[in-house]
Amino acid sequence: MSATGLNSIEKRAAFSLAAVFGLRMLGLFMILPIFAIYGEQLIGYSPIWIGVAIGAYGLTQAMLQIPMGILSDKYGRKPIILIGLLIFLIGSIVAAMSDTIYGVVFGRALQGMGAIASAILALAADLSREEQRPKVMATIGMFIGLSFTIAMVIGPITAEAFGLSGLFWFIAILTVFAMLLIQFYVPNSINKAPRGDSVALPTQIKKLLRHPQLSRLNFGVFTLHMAMTACFITLPKQFVATGLVLEDHWQLYLPTLIGSFFLMIPFMIFAIKKQKEKQMLSASVLLLSISLFLLWYLPSSFTSLVLMVVMFFTAFNYLEATMPSLLSRIAPAGVKGSVMGIYSSSQFLGAFTGGVLGGFIAAKFGENAIFLAMAIVSAIWFIVSLSMRTLKKSKNFSFAINVKNEKKAGEVAEQLINMPGVIEATIVFTEAIAYLKIDEKIVNIADIKALLNQPK
Repeated sequence: MSATGLNSIEKRAAFSLAAVFGLRMLGLFMILPIFAIYGEQLIGYSPIWIGVAIGAYGLTQAMLQIPMGILSDKYGRKPIILIGLLIFLIGSIVAAMSDTIYGVVFGRALQGMGAIASAILALAADLSREEQRPKVMATIGMFIGLSFTIAMVIGPITAEAFGLSGLFWFIAILTVFAMLLIQFYVPNSINKAPRGDSVALPTQIKKLLRHPQLSRLNFGVFTLHMAMTACFITLPKQFVATGLVLEDHWQLYLPTLIGSFFLMIPFMIFAIKKQKEKQMLSASVLLLSISLFLLWYLPSSFTSLVLMVVMFFTAFNYLEATMPSLLSRIAPAGVKGSVMGIYSSSQFLGAFTGGVLGGFIAAKFGENAIFLAMAIVSAIWFIVSLSMRTLKKSKNFSFAINVKNEKKAGEVAEQLINMPGVIEATIVFTEAIAYLKIDEKIVNIADIKALLNQPK
């Protein structure tokens, strides 16, 4: 077993779970580039209901993300993931068979009830060693980004070939493939990662919601996905108005998304090398706000739309890729599962709010006003981001420990926090786990292990 690379089980877990996550997100994203146009054909159409249909999955996702993770801890990861995928499949079929906007909304809400993200991430944690876990999580994150790009490309093509109903049937087929992957290819977990690292702990959630730095990132991901969902209520129509027929939209989205991806890479390298993550976060939020403001202000020519969309997705992709990493570094030791649960719920709640708010604005003030409203909210996020603290370089580790009572746990935690390079130390003696946040350049892991291995 290699200490520096993924072993065979970790590779299999990383790519299979990433594929399952990607297939499911593909099913959620494919509606974005086409529904503003195809939704007009449904009985009961209105701009508000279009927005609700686009964002409906976000509400049920936000409500059930944390509970599904906790259930997976009690009843097993795979059974809960399979149940979630089955619910997602039923939602896709309901939407496919509906000829009213209300049926599609119900189907999308059912899709969201299959909230398996936290259970998949927990299973990925179970199947990977601590030092290799970031690579497994990064692989899953990469597939999520890839699924968004693919959805923008194949959504218009599938809808043009098979209609809105055919698109949902295609999503249902993808879901069946995901279920087969989970059942027959994803490894079975024998060991569990520490609970605080993998699933949300209800006792911690209220405290973490008030955490000043984490709350800024939660507000940020809420705003990011609210803006993205709201904009797709009108963007496809704007491109059609400039003369680009819907079935050709993939020819715009593909180079735009690839171009924005390559544009963001130099900024990521600069932020990491120069330790300017906080500054680059604020700069990206500012770019997001400017792109939205210009989408509202400039006349809707094809060239201006393309330039503004490239700006938007450069900022979006940078923020989407870097914020989870910042979150894990800010998260207090031992509560990563809770932190990620709140973050994911904020993300999906933002998608729901964007759909509903965007639909309301379109109905009351016109579709172009969506861009102005989202630009204002993004500007508020920019101001909030300026007050974030500069981040220290750190990594989270967990160690097994034999501590008999709370008093001893407090003594050991005090000794740990006074060791060079230890930024935070949390002892959960009921689970026999020590959670540490450390600076690898300073800390001596051997000294930590020696301390923890002493008889308590």
